[in-house]
Amino acid sequence: MSKMSMKRLSLLLLLQLTCYFSSGSCGKVLVWPVEFSHWMNMKAILDELVMRGHEVTVLISSASTITDANKPSAFKFEIFPVSLTKDDFENAVKNLIEKWTYMAKNSFWTNVSSFRELRSLLFEFSGMLMKICKEVVLNKKVMTKLQESRFDVLLADAVGPCGELLTEILGIPLVYSLRFSPGYWFEKYSGKLPFPPSYVPVIFSALSDHMTFMERVKNMIYVLYFDFWFQTFDEKAWDEFYSEVLGRPTTFLETIGKADMWLIRTYWDFEFPRPVLPNFEFVGGLHCKPAKPLPKVTYSSLLCFVNFAFLIRIILHNSGILITVNHIWEAG
Repeated sequence: MSKMSMKRLSLLLLLQLTCYFSSGSCGKVLVWPVEFSHWMNMKAILDELVMRGHEVTVLISSASTITDANKPSAFKFEIFPVSLTKDDFENAVKNLIEKWTYMAKNSFWTNVSSFRELRSLLFEFSGMLMKICKEVVLNKKVMTKLQESRFDVLLADAVGPCGELLTEILGIPLVYSLRFSPGYWFEKYSGKLPFPPSYVPVIFSALSDHMTFMERVKNMIYVLYFDFWFQTFDEKAWDEFYSEVLGRPTTFLETIGKADMWLIRTYWDFEFPRPVLPNFEFVGGLHCKPAKPLPKVTYSSLLCFVNFAFLIRIILHNSGILITVNHIWEAG
């Protein structure tokens, strides 16, 4: 075979190979975040998106406690005005965390009067989130700007309602970030994940996947409890609100169920064995980074911290534990 024929053959093979590869392009990502430790988890995903060349816009209210909006950042922050203040939001979250924490130390499942108070706090917080959601979707200026930006996808934290409503209005795909919901409520009724109660313990039940008969009965009671009595959000109010905005009958859970993908913030190995659907992806590795070396602590800086700590409370957001300096002092 001549050299010319070899070149032609090589060119033909190269053209055929190019048919099997598609070019990548950077996208525009809109983010609907949740405050505090949820934002820390979300930020780990956003950092990875920015590293890969994607354009990230974070949509937050003027009452948001996310401090990154006031610092130089690789993200763009779109801030919309709301009638709530940062103090209103912080106080609501503080009251909720305190109540939930101290109920866990007492008899969480039998202290009915305390749980009623917790439920009222949850519904109060739900109403606050709905108010923020209303003030963004009914803000024509903000919504017009979002539509003109032509985002490719919306990334939202599943425990902060409204992201799914924004995707319906903007007509773009929805990706959720979630660790878990109480009683696996969202995962079951929106994500359609099966959770057989005979061997999958309900979250917060303190049971394992190796249960006796009586423990299975107990787990079934927890399932019924979370399905028919416990509500993180005022579902009926959200149903009416979503139906009003979209102009057609719909439900809160139905709208959430339209998510294209769920990013679960843990490893599959750490979970109890259970069936998982293809659009559920475990992304625990995104939140694992080498620990930074501890700074040198001097006596004066430690004394300054202790004195300051007497005036504040230390909230461990990731573990959901609330401890005060008095507890530390008594333990010492």
